[in-house]
Amino acid sequence: MESFLVAVNAVIPFLCYISFGYVMKVRGVVKEEFLQQLNKMIFRVLYPFMTFYNIYKADADSLPRPVLLIFVAASILILELVMLIVVPRIVKENPKRGVIIQGMYRSNFVLFGLPLTISVFGEAASPVAAMAVPIVVTIYNVTSVFVLEMFNGEGKTDIRTTIMNVVKNPLLQGAVLGLIFFFCGIRIPKSLLTPIAAFSDMISPLALFVLGGTLTFGAVRKNLKYIVPALTAKMAVVPAIILTAAYAVGLRGVELFLILSIHATPVAVASYTMAQNMGGDGELAGQLVVVSTVFSVGTLFLWIFALGTLGLI
Repeated sequence: MESFLVAVNAVIPFLCYISFGYVMKVRGVVKEEFLQQLNKMIFRVLYPFMTFYNIYKADADSLPRPVLLIFVAASILILELVMLIVVPRIVKENPKRGVIIQGMYRSNFVLFGLPLTISVFGEAASPVAAMAVPIVVTIYNVTSVFVLEMFNGEGKTDIRTTIMNVVKNPLLQGAVLGLIFFFCGIRIPKSLLTPIAAFSDMISPLALFVLGGTLTFGAVRKNLKYIVPALTAKMAVVPAIILTAAYAVGLRGVELFLILSIHATPVAVASYTMAQNMGGDGELAGQLVVVSTVFSVGTLFLWIFALGTLGLI
């Protein structure tokens, strides 16, 4: 029951933000044009604050074991490589390819995994979880830009154009700046850091509000042939394989749970915003976020219960 409540408490706020956006659209308080403009502002202005702040605030004095950090990076990159090979062979529509690949490996680790890890293991686990953030955020943001550019709506894969678009991507620029400040030890005055943190915290509720406002439930049925297999793999098959590999290399307790929180949490909200702005199938991306968020209540509970029963966490 405790594990179930942890999962529920992590999910309910997300569903509230989505529902609020949907209700405001239905009641005519917000219009589609406003939501699209807000979505662009989130992507171009606010997301760089989030990527910068999550890397900047990491604690360099609380580094976890190198084997954990190496496994985190390797598991994400290998999963991406496998999806880049498999998905294009199954899915024929270019805008859907990038969205599905991104949805398979990109999770809501920062917004879901961190609080979930702390809820299960207490504040003592926060340094280990926090130091995984720069690795996860950097890989997610850099590779997601490449993936969406490779499979953009126009089908262009020119390497020079792709690289230029990646370099100009706001999320990557925020991540690079964060890494520079982090490794150079540059400190920001509190008077400036406070608004940066506030802008970073705004992203989750605003992005989910926009998602709810642009959601069309009737379109979910036509995409079920993509949603069901993609999310079954993402929330059940892939975590099982990666957790087995993590156990094999000696990860236990909070380290093993951290791997679970990276690979078994819902599809990242950022994947919707990026797809909308980079030629991907924004409708499918939004549906993957919503459906995975709803079903994660049950899947996360089952994963936590199973690992606890086996004495692995």
